[in-house]
Amino acid sequence: MLGHAYRFEADGATMRWACERCGEHGGSKTYESEADARRYARALDRRDAEDVGKRPLLSLLPLWLARKAGGRGPKRPA
Repeated sequence: MLGHAYRFEADGATMRWACERCGEHGGSKTYESEADARRYARALDRRDAEDVGKRPLLSLLPLWLARKAGGRGPKRPA
């Protein structure tokens, strides 16, 4: 999958994917129901760039955890 930007879509009970960069057909899979195909396509079609600001970057995780912990830890004089 490296180098490709696969996009996923549901067509009835069949989920299909293709590269949005080069147009190469990636494949397809048929599920038991249309709802399952839509659910998997929606879950797999996520882009990390769409979530910027909604979750912390890995390098910022310790800072985010410290903020979530709140008032725990030593207080600094003002």
